[in-house]
Amino acid sequence: MFRKMRRIGQMLKKEECIDILSNEPRGVLALLGDYDYPYAIPMSHVYVDGKIYFHGAKTGHKNDAVKKYDKASYCVMDKGVKNEDGWSYTFKSVIVFGKIKTLSDDDEKIEKLTCLGDKFFPTHEETVSEIEKLLHRTEVFELTIEHMTGKIVEEN
Repeated sequence: MFRKMRRIGQMLKKEECIDILSNEPRGVLALLGDYDYPYAIPMSHVYVDGKIYFHGAKTGHKNDAVKKYDKASYCVMDKGVKNEDGWSYTFKSVIVFGKIKTLSDDDEKIEKLTCLGDKFFPTHEETVSEIEKLLHRTEVFELTIEHMTGKIVEEN
């Protein structure tokens, strides 16, 4: 169902893709938005147990898009390395395709928000404090990966 990568020589191994998803903080989530226009949003994420998790408000364009159509794509790039020419970069990117849904169970939401918060907040205590304050108005989105590709790009 999914296309094979055209530039197969640039393909990353699965382990490299997972490393990027695990360690990079942000990517761009693409959904089918209003009037079937693409809706792409920069998001912070956490990769846990083979799935990607995001958080957001309980209402808005993203929520409406997820409720309307459960297929999504997510793209993450590493910071890259500047090449010797001084202007170009070599970087790695990962594109994931899958199904997205909102979590409804509060215990599961707390578990995933804890993973997300611990990735970004300086201390676990700050994570717990934020979850206690904001859980009632926070949505947690789960992206189940159906297909994943990664590649290295050398600009020139």
